[in-house]
Amino acid sequence: MTEFDGRSVLVTGAAGNIGRATALLLAERGARVIVADLANAEEALNETRDACGDGATAVPFDVTDRATVANAIAGVSERVGGLDGLVNNAGYQGAFANLLDYPGDDFDRVQAINVGGVFNVLQACARVMADRGRGGSIVNLASMAGVTGAPNMAAYSAAKAAVIGLTKSAARDLAEHNIRVNAVSPAFIGPGAMWDRQVQLQADTPSIYFSDDPAEVADQMIGAVPLRRYGSLEEVAEVIAFLISDRSSYLTATNTEISGGSA
Repeated sequence: MTEFDGRSVLVTGAAGNIGRATALLLAERGARVIVADLANAEEALNETRDACGDGATAVPFDVTDRATVANAIAGVSERVGGLDGLVNNAGYQGAFANLLDYPGDDFDRVQAINVGGVFNVLQACARVMADRGRGGSIVNLASMAGVTGAPNMAAYSAAKAAVIGLTKSAARDLAEHNIRVNAVSPAFIGPGAMWDRQVQLQADTPSIYFSDDPAEVADQMIGAVPLRRYGSLEEVAEVIAFLISDRSSYLTATNTEISGGSA
């Protein structure tokens, strides 16, 4: 498929699992992919860029640094002739702790990355899209934690709920520029570091919801999903690609739950 031929799409958090899977799928379908992540993840970021082919570009930046984000996105947009899409994926899951014990400094960090960072990138990309006047499509990564709330994850749940609200507001503000803004909310996705980390940390955190045995926690999580499995990275990437593409041209201000039926 070459549905993205001639289009440039920025993918943040591209050194991680979902970001990399999405960047690869978009590149396979013809997009000129710009991948971004922190400078200290540059080796993994460059691996993603190289896997995306000769037309891909890597741009390291910290999403919480508003001025750096704006300059980096304006610069890369000028080099590639404008942006057509954004996959706003960079994020931080944060600590696992009961609300009574949740560390305040980590709560602040989760909000700074997952809310402030998403806003910074969204605003900078929307500005270059609006200035060019050809519209665009933006997909923000939320989470089922932001839809239903997750035990021991107060900061992450709050941040991802904010991303859903930001998505709906931004979609209305940007509609006059023909810029669509949607969110996706994955539930349990694996295999990979994020799944392994979540299972282990839920087991390590005293809770009425989960066992202290990681193998049992994994079973408990999967048992809560009607389809009785976690989703794959490729399944998340497919939904994102659909929302970036013209196949979803009348969709904006939506949040798609990629959850296997869990609620």
